Amino acid sequence: MPRQDTAASSGTAQPTPATAVCVGESMAVLLPDRPGPLESVENFRLAVGGAESNVAGALAALGVPSAWISRVGDDGFGRRLLADVAARGVDVSAVAVDPHRPTGLYLKEVGGSTGRHHDLGPGRSRLHYHRRGSAAAALSPALLADPSAARLLAGARLLHLSGITAALSDDCLALLRALLAERRPGRLVSFDLNWRPALWRERDPAVLPPLLDAADVLLLGADEAQAAFGTGDPQALRRRFPSPATVVVKDAARVVTALDRDGTAVSEPALAVEVVEATGAGDAFAAGYLAGTLRGLDQRRRLRLGHLSAACALTAHGDQAELPPAPAVDALLAASAEDWAATRVSADGIVSPALPAIAILSATAPLPAGGGPSATESLPATAAPPTTAATQPTIAGPAAGTAARPRPATDPRPAPSPALGAP
Repeated sequence: MPRQDTAASSGTAQPTPATAVCVGESMAVLLPDRPGPLESVENFRLAVGGAESNVAGALAALGVPSAWISRVGDDGFGRRLLADVAARGVDVSAVAVDPHRPTGLYLKEVGGSTGRHHDLGPGRSRLHYHRRGSAAAALSPALLADPSAARLLAGARLLHLSGITAALSDDCLALLRALLAERRPGRLVSFDLNWRPALWRERDPAVLPPLLDAADVLLLGADEAQAAFGTGDPQALRRRFPSPATVVVKDAARVVTALDRDGTAVSEPALAVEVVEATGAGDAFAAGYLAGTLRGLDQRRRLRLGHLSAACALTAHGDQAELPPAPAVDALLAASAEDWAATRVSADGIVSPALPAIAILSATAPLPAGGGPSATESLPATAAPPTTAATQPTIAGPAAGTAARPRPATDPRPAPSPALGAP
């Protein structure tokens, strides 16, 4: 049995100390087996979703040792959350199991063409939340005194937070304020707005700007910022939040701009993507950008790694997907502007003139978390037959002998409705 109201003892904690720690809520998710109103659905599939745990999982996939800190109920949904997040390589040793409060839950309703009165219609979806009084809503500054959490926080080079936590309860808001006030040399704090209007209907969003301005790296969706602050313009947002070292503004599927405190601005267009499912893309972009920051990449390469990581989420069913092999990532990060613009990403693979002759590779090696500019540092390159003049360089699907699965794509846009990974 897990220890109650203390860190969960799952036996899956990473032997490597966590470089990145993500703090916030995750929930169980019920996904319908068919489109149409909820009363017409016969079966639901159980999954899990959460912005901060998604970022932790994507960072782990990028080779950054990561941990997720939260609270779950002492119930089947909580055990599923712990198991799924730990299976992504994330340290969950500081997740508390609450014997009195349940794990949060939400259901996804998908519109269709059933003709029923309450059908949302094709291409539309709605999320139904059951999170009031959840275990995660009881997160508070008491977390800082928990030995497991304190150990992880003390050793982290990156602390990742989001605006979702601030909306859950007064105690959650107090925790964010305490974490942001506890500045430590050598540790970056990133903050993703993750604007969720439904969460703020009974709370005052005026608490958000001071939290955002206290971060080192601030991540904003232009559409979210427009809804929350009245502008999605990168320069206006940079003026609105003068303190962060970098403000990153994601303009849907078009472009992302990073604006440093010294006035430097770098914009990088999104790749062309055939979207399979727009879930978790914003979290994946955050993980890619932050992994590039930890590795000391220049600003353009950080943005490109964010785009590429988001693409994996966009071309896969669910929130998590693998990146292409490290040599291909290196080639795409270093591509000319023309080759980057000509790159196309779909579930079948990546087609780009920037890819090297060794393009057909197995996508099993994680990217390193270390501080070099190369994504392939310390990773062996696997040779493949050279391409010919008639062959467009491409990253193919799974390696021979593996089950077919969707392959990468990129785009930092948030889903039209909140993504499964960011409830």
